[in-house]
Amino acid sequence: MGLFDFIKGQFIDVIEWVDFSRDVLMWKFPDQDKEIKMGAQLTVRESQTAVLINEGKMADIFEAGRFELTTRNMPILTTVRSWKYGFESPFKVDVYYFNTRQFTDNKWGTPSPVTIPDSKFGQVEFRAFGTYNFRIKNYEVFFKELAGTNPVLTLSDIEGTLRGKLVDRFTEIVAEMAATDFSFVQMQANKSEFVQALMPRIAEYFAQFGIEVTDFSIQSITLPDELQEFLRKNTQMNMVGDMQRFMQFQASVALQKSAENPGGGSPGVDMGSGFAMGQMMMNAMNQQNQQKPENQAPAKEDIVKMLKDLGELKAAGVLTDEEFDAKKKELLARM
Repeated sequence: MGLFDFIKGQFIDVIEWVDFSRDVLMWKFPDQDKEIKMGAQLTVRESQTAVLINEGKMADIFEAGRFELTTRNMPILTTVRSWKYGFESPFKVDVYYFNTRQFTDNKWGTPSPVTIPDSKFGQVEFRAFGTYNFRIKNYEVFFKELAGTNPVLTLSDIEGTLRGKLVDRFTEIVAEMAATDFSFVQMQANKSEFVQALMPRIAEYFAQFGIEVTDFSIQSITLPDELQEFLRKNTQMNMVGDMQRFMQFQASVALQKSAENPGGGSPGVDMGSGFAMGQMMMNAMNQQNQQKPENQAPAKEDIVKMLKDLGELKAAGVLTDEEFDAKKKELLARM
């Protein structure tokens, strides 16, 4: 190696970052204590931003493009170094690249149940899970608060911190809402509206780290088994309307489960219960007809109700197709 080659090797004249990964947020150009040649070529690709760091402080910022490093396009560094116009000597700075794309589908979740007062159930324990997207927004704040002197910062380096802070904020906001006339059922039924209320607060909190949360979602909210069972029973009650119809509904479900699992349980008991319930429903319809005066035909809404009950009996396997068709024909003739 000649003297000229040796001297040339001490200076950097091409600076770029080719990133083949999907989880690097920040990368320091490895200068190996070399100086940057004045007029060096700096390449910044789409979804990248390059920042010159002078003595630990952020100086000039370069967005996507190709730049020749001169005093003309390094105004901050030129001022800090008190360079005169036409300065041509090599100089020493650190070059950091920041990944500006969105980091999507990051998971979050409450590690333990969150207990909150509830206007409907008194007190509720629940877990919540979802995803969030973010990007680096303020490079100086991000560098100071999260990156520091690390030459490479990956998503795995900070995801625990981000997830923990997000869950803390989520829990705080839920607790604040729970202090009002708040019901877990409302949050479960209106997750989109709940997220819209959360987003400004979460965004404000993450701005302290130079991060912009671009999307936040609650994918699932889970309850203890006993509360889930209560809600399931309550839903069934709403579906069937009253206690008598609830009992009929339960009998039909038991009969269907017995048919689906002939090897387990007590099929004879289940079938007997189903037919008994079916007979009870048929008797109820007959009594309803008998209570009508002989010269008064059943009301249209009564017949519709009977047809619906017949459909449930057929679906449960209590009535055959022939029995259903015969009774249906008889009821339609009365309308």
